[in-house]
Amino acid sequence: MSLDDRKRVVCQHIDLAWNKGRLALAEQLHSRDFLYKSSFIDHPIDSTGFTQMVQDIRHAMPDLQVVIEECIAEGYKVVTWSTLIGTIQKPALGYPPSDKVLSISAMAFWTLNPGNEIQEICTMFDMESFRSQLGLNTRPFAEKALP
Repeated sequence: MSLDDRKRVVCQHIDLAWNKGRLALAEQLHSRDFLYKSSFIDHPIDSTGFTQMVQDIRHAMPDLQVVIEECIAEGYKVVTWSTLIGTIQKPALGYPPSDKVLSISAMAFWTLNPGNEIQEICTMFDMESFRSQLGLNTRPFAEKALP
């Protein structure tokens, strides 16, 4: 498959999972050994864990929309830059509800296997901007820089 085909798989996954909540269809795009890693969870999760996490976030943020700003592919790797937009209407991931419309930038690094199944997603969210938009304290620079 071409690089454009791989980008289409990734964009389809984002749309199915995050925008439409069609999680069973999104899960069909995962490989058997799928792993999800993220800056807001403390350990990798499998396909079932990913599906539950997305379901929980969509439940807390029913107006969530993910806009893909950029999608680049090389070999079996795809990189996306996305903006998540929505309000936290119910507590999620330890954060309180808010009536503020949040805009969160995310970079994701996707690995597809030769069958164009999604094998791994590693996502980094701009959590400091997220916390700031919620009016929460951000961490001092020195704390962020230390391992």
